[in-house]
Order: sequence, then C-alpha cells, then structure tokens
Amino acid sequence: MNTQKISITAFSSISPLGNNADEVWKKYLDNQHCFSKQFLDQQETSVAALEVESKQIVAEIRESDPKYKFLDDSVLFALAASRKAVEQAGWSSEDIFGINIGSSRGATDLFEKHYKEYIDTGKAQTLASPTTTLGNVSSWIAHDLQSVGPEISHSITCSTALHAVLNGVAWLKSGMADKFLVGGSEAPLTDFTIAQMRALKIYSRINQTEEAWPNLAFDFEKTQNTMILGEGAAVCCLEAGEKENAIAYIIGVGYATEILEHNISISAEADCFQKSMKMALKEENPEDIDVIVMHAPGTIKGDLTELRAIEKVFGSKLPLLTTNKWKIGHTFGASGILSLELALLMMQNDTFIGVPFGEKQTQTRPIKKVMINAVGFGGNAVSILIEKR
Repeated sequence: MNTQKISITAFSSISPLGNNADEVWKKYLDNQHCFSKQFLDQQETSVAALEVESKQIVAEIRESDPKYKFLDDSVLFALAASRKAVEQAGWSSEDIFGINIGSSRGATDLFEKHYKEYIDTGKAQTLASPTTTLGNVSSWIAHDLQSVGPEISHSITCSTALHAVLNGVAWLKSGMADKFLVGGSEAPLTDFTIAQMRALKIYSRINQTEEAWPNLAFDFEKTQNTMILGEGAAVCCLEAGEKENAIAYIIGVGYATEILEHNISISAEADCFQKSMKMALKEENPEDIDVIVMHAPGTIKGDLTELRAIEKVFGSKLPLLTTNKWKIGHTFGASGILSLELALLMMQNDTFIGVPFGEKQTQTRPIKKVMINAVGFGGNAVSILIEKR
C-alpha cells in the first residue's frame, strides 16, 4: 500500500460565500445564513445563490470567448474556480496535470431550456447535445487552461466532488500523474430540479421571514425535512508527495456503498459511512481527529443516520462536529468540496465553526486533523482525512 502523503497545494471556490478565501472565512464567522428567495417551480423558494460580484465574474467569463456564450453555468462556475486554483498553485501550461471535476445534475438549466424549445417547436438546437453532456465540465476546463493531461467528468450524485478527490489521489499514488485538479460544480437552481426535490418531500417548507433558520441541517430533533439547494463550484490542486507550498495533506481516504432497499434509502446507522470513515482512519487513532465536517443535508434521516454512524465509529469521545448546509444549502455534486474548503479554513485559522442553533461545542485544542464526509443518493459514501501541514 502506497502511504505517500498527497499535498493540497491550492484551493479555490465560487459559492454563496464569495469567491476568495478571505471573503469566505468572513462569511463563516458571521453566523448568518446565505439564503434568499427566488420564484422557482411556480412559487417563492428559498435558495442559496451566488452574490452579485461572483455573478459578475461568471458573466465576464461567458463574454470572454464566443464559444463560452452557449455553456451552462455549471461549466462557467468550474472555469472560474479552476483558473484561480491553478494560478495559486503556480502551475503553468508546461505542467502536465489531470482534471477531474464532476457534477451531480450537470447542465440542468440548459437541458431544461433545450427540451422546452424542442417541445414547443419540434426542433432541437444544433448545440443542444454537446453543451448538455456530462463530459462538458472537465473538457471545457482543459480547453480553457490548455492542459494536456487526462480529463475525467463523472456524476456520483452528492458525493461527486469527493469522488473526484479519490480519483486524483489514486492517479497520483499510482504514479500515472504528478498533479491533479479535482472538484465539483453545480448550478441546480432551476424549476425542474427544485420540483424534483419537492416531489421527494425533502425541500424546506420553513418560511424564512418568520424563522431564523430555514435549513435545519444538524438539528437532530427536527420533525420535518429542511433541505435547501445552493449553487457553486470548488476545486483543489493535488500533488504527489509533501510539497513546500502545501496547504494541507490528505492522509486518508475511504469509500463504501450501501446495499439499497430503494432509490434513496440509507440504513439507520449509515453502514456506508461507518465503512468509509473506518477506511479513511486506517492506522489513525480516532481520538486524534479534531473535527468532522458532516454531510448533514438537512433531512431528518440524512442527518440522524450520519450522526449514528459517527457515534458507532468514534464511541463516546466524539470529535467536534459541524456542517455548512444550514448556511449555504446543499450544492449536490459540489457539496463535498465546499465542506473540504470549510475544513481547510478552520485548520488555517485554528478556529472551529459550529452550527449556531446546534448544541454548543468548545474547541479545546488546535485543529490539526479533520475528516470530511459526503454521501449521495444510492448510498455512495466518501470520507477524506486531511492533516495540517
């Protein structure tokens, strides 16, 4: 088994929290959620959307190249984050690096528009297929960055981005690549996507003008599902070995899949999470893990089963627990990598960010090791363990 550490040498995101690390950290410290209202699926709907400056960045990228005019937001979000990360890592066009950036729903906005046009006119647009295929994200980033390494796109529902991290680690450990750009992107704030979540009865019905917290992710006593969707993308640069410019090291990865009873089922104690966390821990002492950033989507079952799994693996001495979905909603395929961003920022600033309405937890020691969890429909769990440089 190759025990070589993997360095995270750069990180960049564009999300409701902003588009640079200082801004994002400021938002994490303010204890406010990022939800606003949009008219979607024929009603006022709570969502977490990019703020004005980030939307401007996306608009400028769209205008920068005639070919980009017809791309979905999910691709443009990923382009914005990738350009910044690669610059931060100091990778040049001479560097050979792989790209694996996935999305859960892909080009959902474009798909809905093209399909509606087809229903209305009986004709499909010339670019309908190439701009809505799932392989879109990584290939456009490769085009934009003029890279020559392997490029992979995939969809593994809500654990998509952490699966990209897994893939990057596997390529680097195999010696088939020295550098990999990994992450996830999601632009799911569309009528049909919201309608699908409402059909599953998991979307928040809490009126945010009356209640302080429309998404109760991490409230283990809640009596209704409170998931809210958010949009955004995040990527990180991975390099084999311990690099001088590393922000943190990946020291453990774990993955597991549940045996399904139905399409979106998860067992009462999330067996998949127990397996993925144990695998990521390997030789590590569970008591050395300082924080777990939970997947906790804000659904009754999703939050509780993960908590039970953590209790099973870590026993009575639990690490500090947190999530960011009460604040930025669930960004589907990008959610795991935005959780990784929170983990990196807590580590860099040595400050635990809890959930304001959660049980108070006190940080008693420096944050050196953090575990990040993600799971998707279909019971695909991933756990990543990172260590402070």
